[in-house]
Amino acid sequence: MTPPRALHAVSRRSFLGLAAGSLLAGSLGLTGCKPASPLRIASHIWPGYEFMFLARNQGWLDTKDVQLMESQSATESLRWLAEGRADGAALTLDEMLLGLKQGIPLSVVLLFDISAGADAVLAKPQFKTAADLKGGRIGVETSALGKLMLHKFMQYAGLEAGQLEVENLAINDHVRAWQRGRLDAIITYEPSVSVIEHAGAVRLFDSIEIPDTIFDVLAVHRERADSHAGALKALIRAHFQGLQAWKTNPVDTAYRMARRLDLPADRVRDMYHGIELPDLAYNRHMLGAGAVKLAGVARDLAGILGIAPDLVDAGLFQARYLD
Repeated sequence: MTPPRALHAVSRRSFLGLAAGSLLAGSLGLTGCKPASPLRIASHIWPGYEFMFLARNQGWLDTKDVQLMESQSATESLRWLAEGRADGAALTLDEMLLGLKQGIPLSVVLLFDISAGADAVLAKPQFKTAADLKGGRIGVETSALGKLMLHKFMQYAGLEAGQLEVENLAINDHVRAWQRGRLDAIITYEPSVSVIEHAGAVRLFDSIEIPDTIFDVLAVHRERADSHAGALKALIRAHFQGLQAWKTNPVDTAYRMARRLDLPADRVRDMYHGIELPDLAYNRHMLGAGAVKLAGVARDLAGILGIAPDLVDAGLFQARYLD
């Protein structure tokens, strides 16, 4: 029997160079010896990733074992992975596929969240429907996620290639770009969605229209996952400890998270509208036994993004780091 989706869902929702010494690192991981260096995880700001940072800031995560590296975007996190500066990253599933295409051997070891409205296309108020944007100027980070959202939005709006002027914008520039007023619409995600909507933008499309498509995951270099298995398990436990704090006392937790998110505490809770937050049991179900559903989604995404579907192999999804 398939277990129910055990989620904390609130109402709505951005490498190489490691080969030397890999055999030694792998043997250390298997024998239980503590690695000499910490596990380095890159992450940009996104609500689903914040429980790791909450855990770090509350002292629930040993920073000698796990180093959380704060990037500006998924694009930067992927670059750090490719350069060997990071061992893993918080990414969307489609962004992780882009990493595989670049030759970074990654495995998904944790499902952070599922977007159900927190990725959105926002527009100036005079645009009443998605089709009204024909000929307009739209901003988007042309990462894998940005390309996916743009592709889905244009299908939804009945627009063809060339009927929108697309401007590439890094996620950390979305709010400033909107404030400059040159854009008719923008494809963005929380917390930028809340800020831009608060400034008067209207929502034309969001991830509610494409359910079970945008999954946020923890993707880790396969060799480093093996050599740092203890640290990786501790990081995953810390994420769930942070998630439990959110479930049991969201008001206090919102205050603790507000500073890093650069939002008033009373708006932190709104930011989680549109995000489904899977618990440990649901993670075990989705990542275990071949991860049939996630593998199917990954192959579909690979087709949309022009990535070879055979990159979705047996080592892509791993449940063994979930305690």
